[in-house]
Amino acid sequence: MTNITGRVREAFRGDQRVDADALIARLDAVRRFLTAVDGLLPDAELVPAHTLVERAGTRLALSRDHTVVALAGATGSGKSSLFNALAQLELSPVGVRRPTTGVTHACVWGPLEGANRLLDWIGVLPRHRFVRESALDADDETALHGLILLDLPDFDSVQRSHRLEVDRLLGLVDQVVWVVDPQKYADRVIHDSYLREFHRHRDVTVVVLNQADRLPPAEVPRVLDDLRRLLDTDGLTGVPLLSTTAIDPAGMVGLRGALERTVAERQAALRRLAGDVDTVVAGLDELVGSARPAGGPDDSTVDGLNRALAGAAGVPAVTEAVQQAYRHRAVAATGWPLVRGWRRLRPDPLRRLHLPGPADAGADPAESLVAATSVPDPTAAQRSALGLAIRAVADRAAVDLPAAWPGAVTAAARSRLGDLPDALDRTIAGTDLGLGRRPLWWRVVGGVQWLVTLAAVVGLGWLVLGYALRALGLPALDNPMVGQVPLPPLLLLGGLLAGLLLAALTRPVVRWAARRARARAEQRLTAKVARVGEEYVLTPVRVVLGSYAQARDALRDAARR
Repeated sequence: MTNITGRVREAFRGDQRVDADALIARLDAVRRFLTAVDGLLPDAELVPAHTLVERAGTRLALSRDHTVVALAGATGSGKSSLFNALAQLELSPVGVRRPTTGVTHACVWGPLEGANRLLDWIGVLPRHRFVRESALDADDETALHGLILLDLPDFDSVQRSHRLEVDRLLGLVDQVVWVVDPQKYADRVIHDSYLREFHRHRDVTVVVLNQADRLPPAEVPRVLDDLRRLLDTDGLTGVPLLSTTAIDPAGMVGLRGALERTVAERQAALRRLAGDVDTVVAGLDELVGSARPAGGPDDSTVDGLNRALAGAAGVPAVTEAVQQAYRHRAVAATGWPLVRGWRRLRPDPLRRLHLPGPADAGADPAESLVAATSVPDPTAAQRSALGLAIRAVADRAAVDLPAAWPGAVTAAARSRLGDLPDALDRTIAGTDLGLGRRPLWWRVVGGVQWLVTLAAVVGLGWLVLGYALRALGLPALDNPMVGQVPLPPLLLLGGLLAGLLLAALTRPVVRWAARRARARAEQRLTAKVARVGEEYVLTPVRVVLGSYAQARDALRDAARR
């Protein structure tokens, strides 16, 4: 996207119409911007935008049939004389005492009732409101019907309250007529503090060189040319520049004609608000810039976060316990039956961590959920690694964002840091570690062990019975032969040796299967921990990035004319 400020064209708009619907759409885009950045950017940076939305909504709702024009100028510029000359009444005091105008006066062309709500909003006191409508005028004032002309206090008054009032009103009126006089038209105060600040409101700005009658006729064009040069320097190229004199009706023709055109077009309020939008958008541009945000941190950064979360959650300790538990349970299920009871007396390693373990000493456990675990707390190094990983996520996600946003991204990444330990512990406790079912080969090997043990017991019993019969002088049992070997000792020795051999052959398989169980548990735990990281770290970051994208698009829409 090209720079938004570049989209805010500053061409003079005085002869162009502002579409009301398009302006409302731009204001709505500013509202969407404010909604998107709420709570993410400093409030002080957003005050002009909030003020614009509130002021524009109120101005458009009050009246579109009236045009508010303010006469603004320095002490002695003669703006009150112009005010009275335009009204053709002595409404605003004129005198040699400075400042003469201490409060704002308003003259309304047309019924006062229709303008009162607008004047209440502007803040003109009722006793300073006047109506310029008389039956004696016939149709002479019809061209100005709907005009509300304000005579503002002097902006360079020695009384600070006057300047504050001027600054307030300049933000509310639809059009400003800047009144300068031949002596102070180049004064730096009006150019640096006011005119230059109005360069985005050129289409609702008029400059008049008043008291032109005090200059020799040959000097008037030269002074106007110099004033035009100063205005161009202020960024006010193309604004109407007129010469006026309040003591001669002919000297008011140009200004009155300009006001009549303004009133007839009914565009001043829209143009003023459009200029305000331009100003606000330009001020917000550096907060948003033109970067297109990434969807979030890259895969390597996310992998680093998941490793750090796994370390803080105690995944290595849990997977080690899974491997030990698998070996413990496998040996108990496949070992020599005569020593299985002793094996089962030893505690299951997962039980020591308050993780799913045997339901009782005589059966394999069914995986159960517990409220908390006894997994060791993360070490200082693990906590530090997690903090660095979260910071890396925020830094990577905010790498292309303007300066106002990385702080918001970092705050979002850390916003749920306090909830992470409990979330990780619940995740570890609720993860199926893959030890809930007894493998088939355990049953097969266990069954074989019982068979060979039974054979040994039968062989032993046969030998004991034969010995007892011989001791009692009874006829001895016939011992079947297997080749040259009697069957009873063969059953006894063969069963014992077969059991021991089967146990020895099973041990490597158990170790291999235990490692696989550990890897499987590690994979499941890592996946669950990654979900915690997604919910508690990555999702808040993506929400901020989404808000940035919304704010960027909204500001782009607000910049469109």
